[in-house]
Amino acid sequence: MALNGKIAVVTGGALGIGKAMTEILVRNGAKVALLDVNETAGKSLMEDLNKQHGQERALFLSCNVESEEQIKAAFQKVTETFGGIDIICNNAGILNENEWEKTVAINLAGVIRVTYLALEHMNKLKGGRGGVIVNTASIAGLGPLLSCPVYTATKHGVVGFTRAMAMASTVSGYGIRFNALCPGFVQTDLFTTISSNLGRYSNLADATKQLADKTGILIASTVAECLLELVTDETKNGDALMLLPKGKSYVTFPTFIL
Repeated sequence: MALNGKIAVVTGGALGIGKAMTEILVRNGAKVALLDVNETAGKSLMEDLNKQHGQERALFLSCNVESEEQIKAAFQKVTETFGGIDIICNNAGILNENEWEKTVAINLAGVIRVTYLALEHMNKLKGGRGGVIVNTASIAGLGPLLSCPVYTATKHGVVGFTRAMAMASTVSGYGIRFNALCPGFVQTDLFTTISSNLGRYSNLADATKQLADKTGILIASTVAECLLELVTDETKNGDALMLLPKGKSYVTFPTFIL
């Protein structure tokens, strides 16, 4: 998929990985709607991108992925402003073992909610033009992060949902590819605040730091480059791309089908 003229939506698009995703998509020719609850950061990024790349290349919309109404309104605004939706980056997420229900609501239920509402606009069976949906998971979606069981569960859920949706789309003819991005530790606010958000697992903060020291820390722009690969390479569908400082690789899963 060539990005020039394509319309992308990035949830959690104002800061961290989401900001890097928004920037790389705009740089490569897409028009991007960044959805976030942080209005100050979102508006600032929109203004910067429109100054650098031309007016109406970026659009900020205040949106909480826990709210079906806000997502619906955001998608309606995107289609009215840009003329459709081709790419969804489900990136909004938190890590907070203290608030496990909110973590599930944002990290997993939010991904499902945004995806299902996006299908109303993108599904070829409903008059859409197809496209690609990339869900931000984590290496914690491939193996356990000992200090964050709930975060681990949500990211495993994102990987499973992504792979199942890819198969459902292919068999049903939605015309939409689905892929999961699984980075290791990334230098973002989520990473720097881990130790204060472990709740009952705060005793494992040192073990988490040791793991991060061992694996190394990524920067958000490197993660965004992998997003670009999953969006533009039309052979990628149902794939999970694992990214660590030492390199990237596609995950091999068991081949049985339920």
